[in-house]
Amino acid sequence: MCLVVFAWRPEHRQPLLLLANRDEIHARPSAALAAWADQPGIYAGRDLEAGGTWLGIAEQGRFATLTNIRNRSLPLGEHSRGALASDYLASQLSPQAYLQTVAANIHQYSGFNLLVGDLQSIWYLSSTQPRPIRLSPGVYGLCNGSLDTPWPKLVRARSAFAHNLEASDQTLFELMQDEQRAEDDQLPDTGVGLPMERMLSSLFIRGETYGTRAISLLRGYEDGRMSLDERSYAADGHFLGHARVELVAKLSE
Repeated sequence: MCLVVFAWRPEHRQPLLLLANRDEIHARPSAALAAWADQPGIYAGRDLEAGGTWLGIAEQGRFATLTNIRNRSLPLGEHSRGALASDYLASQLSPQAYLQTVAANIHQYSGFNLLVGDLQSIWYLSSTQPRPIRLSPGVYGLCNGSLDTPWPKLVRARSAFAHNLEASDQTLFELMQDEQRAEDDQLPDTGVGLPMERMLSSLFIRGETYGTRAISLLRGYEDGRMSLDERSYAADGHFLGHARVELVAKLSE
């Protein structure tokens, strides 16, 4: 997952609202959002190469998502980052306790940002600063730097999202289909070269070999209801299909 914007509003009727674009090589095999037959209670898309996920929810009211950190100076890890999200969804640990276990083994993974939570709290962990952080209420953006790093695409997405928190699903999906690219003097230098930085600077990336493969919309309500919608895309941005999951979480007393 390469771009996530979300609102955390604990006192609101809808405490959690999250939008995310997953950018990936089109040839990497993936399964669309669905129930996982081998791990009952998990609903997510799935990376069929390594087995993990980029975004998912679980019947206990849990959710998890992650982004890679785009920095070629960081060491490569031996384990798949997608397992960080799926392992949390399958876990019985609290968000804080789970991230503490991840932090203790941070060297096993390539650079990542991990967001986990439920309808009571949201926690964040970066592999570059391995200390779990409980997030205060607010509107946030997460790309391939760290939380709220002011890259042009993140600033634009977060601002548009903040002005549309009560918008329809269709409006929110359209927001994440923005293909405007940043000016060269605004681009970050993450070591991938200027042509690639240009391509990656749009919210929705359209390409033959690499691009946005899914847009996801997650809503979490105070009564425990959760919905996750996913729209999938093929090479050159062609729409593939729409999947939706709804559940009612078992909230703790």
